[in-house]
Amino acid sequence: MIINHNMEAVFSHRQYKMIGNNLKKDIDKLTSGVKINSASDDAANLAVSDKMRNLIKGAYQAERNAENGISFVQTTEGYLDESLSLVQRIRELSIQASNGVLNDEDRVYIQVEISQLIDEIDRIASTAQFNGLNMLTGRFSDITKPANNPTSSMWFHLGAGMDQREQFFIGTVTSKALKLRDSANNILSLKNESASNASIADIDAAIRKLNSQRADLGAYQNRLESALKKILSEAENLQSAESIIRDADMADVSVNYAKNKILLETSNSFIAQANIKNMRVFNFIK
Repeated sequence: MIINHNMEAVFSHRQYKMIGNNLKKDIDKLTSGVKINSASDDAANLAVSDKMRNLIKGAYQAERNAENGISFVQTTEGYLDESLSLVQRIRELSIQASNGVLNDEDRVYIQVEISQLIDEIDRIASTAQFNGLNMLTGRFSDITKPANNPTSSMWFHLGAGMDQREQFFIGTVTSKALKLRDSANNILSLKNESASNASIADIDAAIRKLNSQRADLGAYQNRLESALKKILSEAENLQSAESIIRDADMADVSVNYAKNKILLETSNSFIAQANIKNMRVFNFIK
C-alpha cells in the first residue's frame, strides 16, 4: 500500500509563508509610513530616493547658509552705519572749522573731537566681527587675489551641489582706507580755514566710499534673499518628488494588509484541514 505526499498541505504551507511575508511587509509599511524599507522592496527607486534625500539635506543646509549670509550682511551694514554717522559728524565739524569767525583755540577743540571720532572709526573696524571674523579690516576686500584664496573674499554656498556659491567683497573701513589718516598716521588737519575747507573733499570721498559699500551690501542681501527663495522652492519640490517615490499610500496598504490577513487565516485553515485528512488515513491504517 502506498501513501502519497499530502500535496494539499504542502501547497497550503507554501502559500501561508508567501502571504505571511507579504503581511510582514504591509505591517512594516504601516508602521514606518514608507513603501520602500529595504532594497528588496524596490532597489532602483530606493537608490533614486536616497539621492533625493541627500539633495534635500543639502538644500536645507544651503537654506541655513543663506540665512547666515543675510545675518552677516545685515551685521556688516550696521557697523557701516555707525562709521558713516561718525564721518558725517566729522564733515559737520570741518564745515564749522572753515568758518572765519572761529579762533585757533576753537579749532583746537574741534580737532580734538575729530581725532576722537577718527579713533572710533578705527575701533569699530577692528572690533566689527561676525563669528570671530573681522569684517571691516580688509579680509574680504581684495578682488585681485585668486578666487581660491580664503582671505580675499567672502563665499556663501547657496545650493545642494558643488560650486553653487556666490562671492562677495567687503571694503576696508579703517581711517586710512577712508583717507582720514595718512600713511604717517596723521589725521585730517583743521589748523586754519583753508585746511578745514580742503578737508571737506576728503571727507566727501570717504562718505561716497561708505555709501558705495552700503549699496553693495544691499545688493548682496537681495541676492541672498532671492537665492533663499529658490533654495526653499527646490527643497519643497524635491521633498514632494521623494515622497511620491518612497512614502506609502496608507489606504492602499491598509487594504492589502486586510486582504493578506484574511488570506493568511484561510491558508492556515486549509493546512489544518489537509492535516486532518492525513490523520484520518493514519487512523484508518491503524
